[in-house]
Amino acid sequence: MNNELPIIFDPQDHALAPLLCADLPAESGRLSYRQFPDGESYLRIDTPVKGRHCVILVEMSNPDQKFLPLSFLTSTLRELEAASIGLVAPYLCYMRQDRRFIDGEAITSRIFAQLLSKQIDWMVTVDPHLHRYNSLDEIYAIPTKVVQGAPVLAEWLKSETDVFLVGPDLESEQWVAQIAEYSGHPYVIGKKQRLGDRDVSVCLPDLSDLKNMTAVIIDDVISSGQTIIECVHTLQSKGVSRVNCACVHGIFAGDSDKAILETGLNELVTTNTIPHYSNELDVSGLLLASIRAFTSQTSEAPQ
Repeated sequence: MNNELPIIFDPQDHALAPLLCADLPAESGRLSYRQFPDGESYLRIDTPVKGRHCVILVEMSNPDQKFLPLSFLTSTLRELEAASIGLVAPYLCYMRQDRRFIDGEAITSRIFAQLLSKQIDWMVTVDPHLHRYNSLDEIYAIPTKVVQGAPVLAEWLKSETDVFLVGPDLESEQWVAQIAEYSGHPYVIGKKQRLGDRDVSVCLPDLSDLKNMTAVIIDDVISSGQTIIECVHTLQSKGVSRVNCACVHGIFAGDSDKAILETGLNELVTTNTIPHYSNELDVSGLLLASIRAFTSQTSEAPQ
């Protein structure tokens, strides 16, 4: 055991943990966790943490189930005098509700950020869904570092031939354009109209010059999958017979991955921020520099 190494605690057995431990390097922290018959949690930290930098790796999909155990872990690490407590959240939750659309609504993105900021010293995350916020600094009171997942998508696409990229809505244009520029592929951007959580329409421009190529739908998050499903249907209606999809965060709520594949989608590819059988792209290398900077005893937070 090297007490100079940071400790990574991985309560979810995430596939990123061994990769980060090997490449940082870091020690793998040991936890004992179980639930009592009444649903309450038991937690014991089995690795000495006093004076050491501790990193918790938790992807925050289905967050209501994960936040209380995370709170128990951060509070116990603080009580046991860890030198610092950081969170690596490959996927960061509660970014959707960023304003009060209807009187009385909770602005949950701000509330969650306030709660989490009280428990940790820093955070690294991959492509949070920044819509009306310019940066996480607007709602988080701790140093944060946002890592872009686009480079791994772009690198993967660089080896693909005879394809064009599809951004399903105007919000995706800047992101898709950057990936297209790096990978060297043409792209189109759709217009999305959302009428409800599962009621979406997607319009695309004329594709007569591209319909014999493979379309690759690019998105940051797939949750209900309705946007992707409608985008596939629209592409097919325009004569595009071969359609793939790649995204950073595959949440796939309610087995929506099955519904997406039933459209006739040829290939579904995601990064390993959220564990899923479609994980083909590894983001661990993108996280290393930020974690090293935050856990260094001589460095300030990364700029």
